[in-house]
Order: sequence, then C-alpha cells, then structure tokens
Amino acid sequence: MAIISLTTDFGQSDGYVGVMKGVILAIAPDAQLVDLSHEIAPQDVRQAAHVLARAMPFFPKGAIHVAIVDPGVGSVRRPILVTTASAVFVGPDNGVLTPALTDATAKTWELDRPEFWLPEVSATFHGRDLFAPVAGHLACGVSPERMASRVSDAVLLALAGPQRLPDGSIRGEVVHADRFGNLITDIPGEWLTGGSHRGHWQCYVARSVEPAPGPLRTYSDAASGAPLALVSSSGMLEIAVRDGSAQRMFGASPGAPVLVRPG
Repeated sequence: MAIISLTTDFGQSDGYVGVMKGVILAIAPDAQLVDLSHEIAPQDVRQAAHVLARAMPFFPKGAIHVAIVDPGVGSVRRPILVTTASAVFVGPDNGVLTPALTDATAKTWELDRPEFWLPEVSATFHGRDLFAPVAGHLACGVSPERMASRVSDAVLLALAGPQRLPDGSIRGEVVHADRFGNLITDIPGEWLTGGSHRGHWQCYVARSVEPAPGPLRTYSDAASGAPLALVSSSGMLEIAVRDGSAQRMFGASPGAPVLVRPG
C-alpha cells in the first residue's frame, strides 16, 4: 500500500485538497493519503520546504511526497519528480523540493509525459490535473523513467545556513513560525550544548532588546508570558513565549535574523 503525503497552501475551505485526493484515489484506490499540511502561508515556498524537511525522516521508506506551493503555476516553470534512496517527491520546480534535491542520492526528472496527466490540464490547477495523477501512477508502480526525463538543473532555495562567529556567538535565522507563534530557527540544537554555550545562552530575534534565555527543557519551565529558548522536537533552536506568541512578541517572521550569545 503506497503512502502519499500532501503539502499545499490550499487551505481546507475550497475543496481543492479533496479534489486532488479524488484524482489520486481514482488511479490508486488503495493509496494511503496523509495530510502533512494545507495551511502553508499562500505562496510561501520556503515554509513548505521547511515543513517537508522536518517530516521526511518520519515516513516509511518509499513514501511519495507531493508538495504544491506554486505561485508560478501555468508559467514556464517545470513540473518535476525527485527520487532519493528513501522516497519520491513531486512538485513544481521552484525550490519547494530543496530538502529532497540536497540529498546525496537525489535524481531529478522533468514530468514531460502528458499521458500520465488528466486529459485536460488547467493553467491554474496543476495540483489536480498533473501532480495528483502522477502521484497516483507512482503509487501503482509506474517508474519515473516512464513519466519523465532526467534533468540536472532544478531550482534550489538560497539557504545561507547558520554561522559560528569568532566571539563564540551563533548567527542564524527564523525558518518557520508555527500556529502557536513559536519561532523555529536554522540553528541545530547540538551547536548549543558544548564549548562556550555549555550552561546558559541568550537569543536575540530581529531587532529585539530583550533576549529569550535558555536552555530550558520545556515551555512550562518559564514564567507565564516570558520568552524562552529550547531545542525543539525537530532538533533545532526554537524561541517561544510561555502561554503566548514569540512571533507576536518579537515581531518576527521567517527570514528574521537570530543571534545567540553565551551567558
């Protein structure tokens, strides 16, 4: 039984997700569909890539991941398929599949065989007419070679990554703000457990003057309304507010700079 995850910015109010599922199930009725998220901010390719990257390791080998945040739908941007040693990924060639493309085992394909799409393809709903049927055919065992042609120039998001500074500080950025207003950064938790960071550290977000202290084990270790920093369930530095929203307190969104100082 094939497992297909779906990540989109479609929301749940318009039926777009349900229609995609209907297309997949019409082709692969035994497929198991998993809604990873349909609440990605509209057109936020970076957020979708983050959500996908954090979820990938927890799926069984061979899972099919469909990620559709596609502001360039209907344009010259290509529809692509990426295979890795552990999974298959389907989506637009706009950087949303960066987590798969950076895998050392990745192979990339352009979806250029219309016989595996719906007979009529709308210029504005490739999720239904192109990506969903491709996922269905993959679930039925159709190989990438039959549906696509190899390419080697897929689009990657420009991710600077965190930096260790000479004074022992670490510079990074917010990569995701969840529905609770917690700010997930690109700084690995293990960077904060040794050397000059052993003990306590202070995290500054955007232009904030008040730091979020850490490390704390969990949210309840801080006073109500107080900022805090901890290592999230994804293993990354997270900045939160007990019983509140760090996104609102610090006025920060994905892309905001983060500075971690020992002490």
